[in-house]
Amino acid sequence: MYTEKGRLPMSIPATMRALQQMSLQGPQDMRLITDAPVPSPGRGEVLVRVIAAGINFADISKAHGTFLDGPQPPYLAGFEAVGEIVAVGESVTGLRPGDRVAGVGDGAFAEYMVLPAVAAMPVPPGWTDQQALGLAVNWPTALAALKPLGDISTGQTVLVHAAAGATGQAAVRMAKHYGATVIATASPDKHETVLALGADHILDSRGADIAAEVLRLTGGIGVDLVLESAGGSTFAASLAAAKRVTGRVVVYGLAGGEASLTNWELVYKHQVHVIGFNIGVLIQAAPQIFGEVMGELSGLVATGVLAPTRPTAYELADGPKALAELEARATVGKLALIP
Repeated sequence: MYTEKGRLPMSIPATMRALQQMSLQGPQDMRLITDAPVPSPGRGEVLVRVIAAGINFADISKAHGTFLDGPQPPYLAGFEAVGEIVAVGESVTGLRPGDRVAGVGDGAFAEYMVLPAVAAMPVPPGWTDQQALGLAVNWPTALAALKPLGDISTGQTVLVHAAAGATGQAAVRMAKHYGATVIATASPDKHETVLALGADHILDSRGADIAAEVLRLTGGIGVDLVLESAGGSTFAASLAAAKRVTGRVVVYGLAGGEASLTNWELVYKHQVHVIGFNIGVLIQAAPQIFGEVMGELSGLVATGVLAPTRPTAYELADGPKALAELEARATVGKLALIP
């Protein structure tokens, strides 16, 4: 690896601080270690000094062993980060040491991590590293769920669950930009935050009958699109809240646990389009669609539709605490770990 073409590597330590997941019993079994080996970038990769790591529900799923083909303990936790390139591997062009990038890879809850060069996105001019968290995960997820998968258009109505979270907040802003009416759900203490984003209606995410409230607000016909990340018992409410025949339910999270749907229910009870969505699979299986999403996202950033926000920051050692608060739905917006 090289720090620049023709130069020897800069002084990079052999070991680093990192959070290591020790079991599949949850993030409480995550510990801080000080002797993790600093990874080396391979062909097509860059080594990044992590300035801020993003915290996501997928980190919780991995810690509980419910993430499909997830890592086996012990493993270095985290996958989203923003930082400064300190070395590049072979065949890397267009990136050089000193560039600030956001991206997704393994072991982000650490002082250094490796990123695929093709997926390293430059931090927008004028943005801090912390503000750029979400560019690689939350905002593309919200946009893909709304547009290429959810096919949202002006005049339609969208139900956004977990609207106070990082992905939910982006979805509310984008849906309003595209001319949709937004019905959002969040816990009561977060309602003001969501309404300030432009949501037209806000419902208690722990209310007794979300579907009934949605049907009341829509004159009994339901919404055109549901962004479903809540899972658990809320999944049934999402199906019941969608418009018959033409309604779409894009499922991209299961924070409240698994939920089942049978073919009998699709024929006789919920005649809706159910679309499964995983941003990692989209990147790998449909790179053209992902590229279109990122191009659209760049436009939304350039025109100010999506403005930078400052995440709630935690020290690296407080990672288990931050994940526990996220799991308990006690947080608002993006969360970051600072190595």
